[in-house]
Amino acid sequence: MRQIAVLGSTGSIGTQTLEVVRANEDMKVVSLAAASNIDLLEQQIREFQPEVVCVYLPEKAQELKQRMAGEPVAVLSGMDGLTACATVDSAQIVVAAVVGMIGIRPVVEAIRAGKDIAFANKETLVTAGHIIMPMVEKYGVQLLPVDSEHSAIFQCLHGEAGREAAKILLTASGGPFRGKKKQDLKQIQVEDALKHPNWEMGRKITIDSSTMVNKGLEVIEAKWLFHMEVDQIQVVVQPQSVIHSMVEFVDGAVMAQLGTPDMKLPIQYALCYPQRRELAGERLDFWKLGSIQFEQPDPETFRGLALAYEAGRLGGSMPTVFNAANEKAVSLFLDRRIGYLEIAEMIETCMQEHHNIKDPSLEDILAVEQDVYRQIEKRMK
Repeated sequence: MRQIAVLGSTGSIGTQTLEVVRANEDMKVVSLAAASNIDLLEQQIREFQPEVVCVYLPEKAQELKQRMAGEPVAVLSGMDGLTACATVDSAQIVVAAVVGMIGIRPVVEAIRAGKDIAFANKETLVTAGHIIMPMVEKYGVQLLPVDSEHSAIFQCLHGEAGREAAKILLTASGGPFRGKKKQDLKQIQVEDALKHPNWEMGRKITIDSSTMVNKGLEVIEAKWLFHMEVDQIQVVVQPQSVIHSMVEFVDGAVMAQLGTPDMKLPIQYALCYPQRRELAGERLDFWKLGSIQFEQPDPETFRGLALAYEAGRLGGSMPTVFNAANEKAVSLFLDRRIGYLEIAEMIETCMQEHHNIKDPSLEDILAVEQDVYRQIEKRMK
């Protein structure tokens, strides 16, 4: 029986993880964690019967506790509750799918507890890869990527010597504004940016996809996961989202992983690794597909992508500034307090004003995050 903890169970990755669990009788959910959606979390608890759950917001946790009175489940809250869900004794693998830097501490503690990590919280590696990767080696756990692009790279490298990989070709759909120029984006509204052509995702990650900041975060994440320099990672726009990523080897051979845009495939691959299992769903039909299109991303229009490369090259605390500034800027955009193009402008300003810390501790990383938030709020006032 594969015993699974799901952090971020009410989000897109979390709910699809539970779909995979439903289809596999030898999987059991032992803990669930969510931010505030207690209506959906209550349904999940009643269906999957976990030992412990966390609602990050204490007031929502108290409400859920009242609803679950008499049920054999512990309801916790806050960071302590999130960490408890990540480290529960019975869990063998933790699906880390919470959004944002809130996911760093639970992942760190889960690794210390010897849990394998099915990894979908890119902010953790972006900001703390220099901490996480040595811990993975020290504690002998597996870090199994869930993002479709990183899962694709992981699959292409399976059975290959990592040192023989020369370049990663990280594919991107291009989002809803593919082919647009910067001047075309001046009047973009929230509703426009939330219309992703290929994927159904949460609001924040959908905005990140539209700005290509999400692809920039994936570049930095891939640097750590696959021991590459950021300039060995090339972003390729592939609008149909059927090539999920590719690896070029030293002899010039290129291996690609293809499939329909269905997140359940990389989720199930991570949960069952190294085994492949039957997965219901649509299959890629090359006769219908006909052709696959490739384009180069426009670094002027998608300034956030260029800034991610800069942050990745500088390293230290700069990726934390990039990530934190983006989180805050996207939140302000979704609240209609800033315009669309101001997202990248805000990130660039914060990076320019930051004095880089070369080897930040976890405490440094979290302090830098809060400092960026304060700077932006001060500027907004």
